[in-house]
Amino acid sequence: MNLWETMTGSDLTREWKAFEARAGALPADHRAAWEQIKGHLYPYSDFTGRNLMPILDGALGLLEETAADGQSIDDVLSDDIACFCAALAGGEGARSHRDRWREQLNRNVARKLARLGG
Repeated sequence: MNLWETMTGSDLTREWKAFEARAGALPADHRAAWEQIKGHLYPYSDFTGRNLMPILDGALGLLEETAADGQSIDDVLSDDIACFCAALAGGEGARSHRDRWREQLNRNVARKLARLGG
């Protein structure tokens, strides 16, 4: 990966297209789980999503292996995909971009109040 790919995100676009091609080969119930996994993992990403690519690759690999073994998606992920995604992203309480924004906002407000008070 070179600087230009990092700046434009073209490397991520290629990787994302490869993920979607792999997911297209899954059975319907596994594809539906993939769509839900993507939706539940998005809040844990940074602005580029670069930090999620290895996690998504692992999740897709799990879906591919279980589909190849003939396991149902309920046997693998149960019915709580949101909980599965929270565990993938670092467990319950994992920091999301909203948490980072909230912390930054709180720091900025505290700094402004300190200037007004002092």
